[in-house]
Amino acid sequence: MSFKRTFHDPIHKEIVFDAGKPEELMIIELIDTIAFQRLRRIKQLGSASLLFHGAESSRFTHSIGVFCIARKIYQRLIESESSFCKNKFVLYGAALLHDLGHGPLSHTSEEIFDHNHEQWSQNLVKNYSPINSILKKYDNELPGQIGELFQSKQLFSKPLKTLISSEIDCDRLDYLLRDSYNTGTNYGLVDLERIISALTFSPDGNIGIKPKGVIAIEHFLVLRNLMYRTIYNHRINEISTWILEKIVYTIKNNFEKKIWLDNSLHKWIFSPEKVDFDDFIRNDDVTFFYHLIRWKDESFEPLSTLCKMFIDRELLKASDISFLSKINRLKIFAFARKLCEKNGFNSEIFCGIKERSFKGFESNNALKIWDGNYQSSLENNSALIKTLMRSEESSFIIYPGMIKKEITNEILLIKNNS
Repeated sequence: MSFKRTFHDPIHKEIVFDAGKPEELMIIELIDTIAFQRLRRIKQLGSASLLFHGAESSRFTHSIGVFCIARKIYQRLIESESSFCKNKFVLYGAALLHDLGHGPLSHTSEEIFDHNHEQWSQNLVKNYSPINSILKKYDNELPGQIGELFQSKQLFSKPLKTLISSEIDCDRLDYLLRDSYNTGTNYGLVDLERIISALTFSPDGNIGIKPKGVIAIEHFLVLRNLMYRTIYNHRINEISTWILEKIVYTIKNNFEKKIWLDNSLHKWIFSPEKVDFDDFIRNDDVTFFYHLIRWKDESFEPLSTLCKMFIDRELLKASDISFLSKINRLKIFAFARKLCEKNGFNSEIFCGIKERSFKGFESNNALKIWDGNYQSSLENNSALIKTLMRSEESSFIIYPGMIKKEITNEILLIKNNS
């Protein structure tokens, strides 16, 4: 039976799946599984919607977009090397399922729970029967091959790893476009078609980029840098994650008190090694937010206040102290702790330093330029890309809003005396 299914996407416009093609029928069947439909209930940008009100899209929409890009790249690459067609099912399956293992609020789960989304994506593909059985219908080796792309460094196909997990892969090509669009921070659109049209195979068998695509790659990497500095590592995101971390910390350290928890989330918090597939699928943004709302209304202090801060967006404040020496950061921290206690706040919960590092472009995990005669690295052909290889670190002092004036004045005093 042949039919077509169309997804109307804000980034890629019409994404059409043709069930008459076995590889696309496989994708349709995977989309219809409970595990993949769960991604509709996982926000792509976690709690970033507290800052960017349009950041409400899901891992579901992103995963469909990654598949769309992978299909376009596949169609381009088989023009250069027809033998690459043997990788179609693996590439399509991996592109669609790469984020299957995300917990509530996406990457935020990695910080508030003992959770690794890549390990869970691999586990679901290899061992979760509804996914595993679909893949095996098309090739008995598919679950293992796709799982390898998510986790293992012992790769059976370097070109596939480049497309699924590298500095310039299908995942990044979609999420930078999508996140920029949804947050309303359009620094410039990535020239996706130009990048795809410039892809080729280099003599080492890996995927390379023709010289005509270098400017589009520069543009892509500049956008990546801007997105991390202005969205992913924004102080509001850091504050929100801090509050969620302290919520879970408070629950773990007050387990003797009466706290309402369903069985699945109880395992996520207290015994993550016992989380099974049913527990995993049950825990999404909807379930987690329901718990936060109940804890806001029915729990003890400081859990109730922390949940209220997050749910009602009555957040803590944060000041950038990246420019201070480590000694001076600790002085500010000690000063903030005293003010917290003086104003009736537990300084261990409501005050702290949040540090974050942003890794620059990593050349050893990226495309190389192939001009038909010579292969070279991107940074050796672009001063701009070389600049973007620099890593950056940020540091914020987090504290209750009522002591903001004193904290700001103290930071200024220390800065002036340094």
